[in-house]
Amino acid sequence: MIRVCVAGATGWVGRALVPAIADAADLELTGAVARSFAGRRVSELLPNAARASTAAKVVIRASVEDALVAGTDVLVDYTSPELIKSNVLAAIRRRAHVVIGTSGLTTTDFDEIDSAARASGVGVVAGANFAVSAILLESFATIAARYLPSWEILDFASARKPDAPSGTARRLASRLASVRAPATAIPVAQTHGEPAARGLDLEDTQVHSIRLPGYVIGAEVMFGSADERLSIRYEGGSGASPYVKGTLAAVRRVTTLTGLSQDLEQVLRFAE
Repeated sequence: MIRVCVAGATGWVGRALVPAIADAADLELTGAVARSFAGRRVSELLPNAARASTAAKVVIRASVEDALVAGTDVLVDYTSPELIKSNVLAAIRRRAHVVIGTSGLTTTDFDEIDSAARASGVGVVAGANFAVSAILLESFATIAARYLPSWEILDFASARKPDAPSGTARRLASRLASVRAPATAIPVAQTHGEPAARGLDLEDTQVHSIRLPGYVIGAEVMFGSADERLSIRYEGGSGASPYVKGTLAAVRRVTTLTGLSQDLEQVLRFAE
């Protein structure tokens, strides 16, 4: 049985994740964090979790450090860029594994987290997007980049999403850069008119962020070669269930690791 604590338990993903943990035969909810609802029971805010008596009795805490006192094997964090690093390091100090679903960490942050995790002998899985279809997009795109010379990324989300590019688009650009840089007929800097119209240069890939009503989150990699084109597109809907499935797979995977992993393809076999 894997004991799990969810930080951001009353957020968009958290509200769907907590009942899923409660219903899983191999997982046990032992902690929940949501500052605005501290002191209330999980059963009050998340009625679907009341089916599992142990989950229903869990008291929501204001901080990760308070919640971890109950005993935790894996912390899942869906909070905010302001809290994520301190939450992760607090869990590592208690020798808990961590699944990071929150964006906002830098390369330096990840290096520090990796060192701390290795020192404590625990694993950390960090994902820009735990939806299985988004993980597949990333995998398929890296395969295509080996054979097609040029590509650009479209990053789209709701009009209310404040950050750009999304974590999904950033991760895609990073994975593509690990294959090679795309071929460009005319360097962006030599564009006539407005070079900014060509998008953001992110690790040699041009990324175009679109924020419009009616969209939730998604990404598309557009590949081009002489007389042929290929597009690989992922779109998320209005529900959190796709992220829940991938997150639960990451919870099961992270207990087998030591140190930081951002390779979500390894998570897929735990999602079968």
